[in-house]
Amino acid sequence: MSAPILRPRESGEVIAAPPVVSTGRARPRRPWRMLAWLAASALVIGLAAWGALLLYRALPASQGAVVPTTVVRRGDVTITVTARGRLQGGNSEMLTAPTSGVNELHITFLRKEGEPVKAGDVIAEFDKTEQDYKLREAEADLAEAEAHLKQAQAESEAQQEEDRYALLKAQADLKQAELDVRKNRLLSTIAARQNELALESARDQLRELQNDLANRKATNAAGIAIQEAARSKAQVQAATARKNIENMTLRAKNSGYVAIMQNTNTNGFIWGQMLPIFQIGDSVRPGMAVAQIPDMHDWEVSATIGELDRGHLAVGQKVNIAVVALPDRKLSGELKEVGGTTGPPWNRQFEAKVRIDHATPELRHGMTTNTTITTDVLKNVLWAPAQAIFDSDGRTFAYVKAGVSFVPADIKMLRRSESQVALTGLSEGQVIALTSPEQVKSQKAASGGAMKALPR
Repeated sequence: MSAPILRPRESGEVIAAPPVVSTGRARPRRPWRMLAWLAASALVIGLAAWGALLLYRALPASQGAVVPTTVVRRGDVTITVTARGRLQGGNSEMLTAPTSGVNELHITFLRKEGEPVKAGDVIAEFDKTEQDYKLREAEADLAEAEAHLKQAQAESEAQQEEDRYALLKAQADLKQAELDVRKNRLLSTIAARQNELALESARDQLRELQNDLANRKATNAAGIAIQEAARSKAQVQAATARKNIENMTLRAKNSGYVAIMQNTNTNGFIWGQMLPIFQIGDSVRPGMAVAQIPDMHDWEVSATIGELDRGHLAVGQKVNIAVVALPDRKLSGELKEVGGTTGPPWNRQFEAKVRIDHATPELRHGMTTNTTITTDVLKNVLWAPAQAIFDSDGRTFAYVKAGVSFVPADIKMLRRSESQVALTGLSEGQVIALTSPEQVKSQKAASGGAMKALPR
C-alpha cells in the first residue's frame, strides 16, 4: 500500500479521521504488577511499624536509667532564709465589732477600702434597731421606777407625820394620867384606882406606839430602798443600751487609710479561694475584726517560715525586703520577733515579724513581700546542693558515683539552707547523685514491666 499524500488543509475543509484498522485481537492485561505493588507497600508499612515499636521500647529504658548528678564543690556558702510575707502596721489600730449581748450584728455603713480618714471619722456602723428598743424599754422602766420611788417616799413622809402626831398624843395622855394620879390622896379609893389603871394604860399605849413607830420606819425605809434599787437597775440598763448604741459606731482614733478585713463568717466558702472583704449588709459576730487603720510610720512584715530554719534565726538579724508590688523599691529591716511553731507534723511553721527601717509612702497594708535573712557566711567549705543529701534511719548520706553505680556515703552537715548544705565526709570534685538511684531503678522496673505486655 502506497503512503498517503499530505496536502495543506484549505479553509473550511473538513478532514475526516483515518479509519481504524482492527487487527482482530485485544491488548493483554497484567494483574501481577498490581499485586506486586500492593505487597511492596505492605512490606514498607510493616517495617516502619516494627521500627517504631523498637524505638518505643528502647526510649523509656534509656531515659529511665539516667541518674542526674552534680559534683561536690569548695567555696563560700551564704546561709540565707527566705520567706514570703505581707506588710502590716506595727501599731495598727484594729476596729472590732462590739460585744453587745447579741449573736450577730449587721453592717449598715462601711468606708471603702483604701479610703483616707482622719481621727474621729466614722469607719463602720451596725444596725441599732435592737439596742434602740432596749434603750426605750430601759428608759420606760426608769421612769416607772422613779415614780414608784417618789410615791414610796411621799407615803413614808405622811406615815411619819401621823406617827409623830400619835406619839405626841400618847405622851400627852401619859402626862395627864400622871397628873391625875397625884390627885389620888384627895379622891376616893375607887377613883384613885381608876387613875392608876389609866396611867398604866397610857404607859402601855406609849410603849406599844414607840415599837410600832420603829417597825413602820424600818418598813418604809425598806420599801424606799427597793424602789431605789429598781431605779438603779433601770438606770444601769439605760446606760448600757446607750453605751451599746455608741459602740455600734466605730471611729478612727488615728489618721491614715482604711483597710477592710476579710470576712471569715462567709457561708459557702470554697477552699483555695481568697476570702472576700466585709461589705454593707454582711453579718458579723461580736469581737470580729472589721477594719484596720494601719500605722503609716511604723511598718513591719509578718512572714511565715518553716520549722527547719528556726535554729538559724535570732532577734536583731538584718533582713532584705522586696515588695512584690514595688519591684524597684528595696527595703531593709531587722528581725523583731520569732513566734511559736504551729501546724501539722508534716508542715510545721512559725511566724516571724520584721521591723522595716525606713518606710516609704507607697507602702500599703497587705502588700506581699519576699524577705531574705542572711544568717551566716561559711568560708572555704565543702558544699553540695540540698537535694543531693538524704536522711534515712538516722543516717545522713549522699550517693557517690563508683564506676557505673552509686554507693551511699555518710556525711556530716555543718549548716543547711534551702538550697545548699555545708558538709564534711566527701572530697572536692566527687560526683554525687541528685536523686535516689533506687528510685530511678524502681521507676525503670515499673516501665519495663509495663512494656512486657507488648508483643515482641
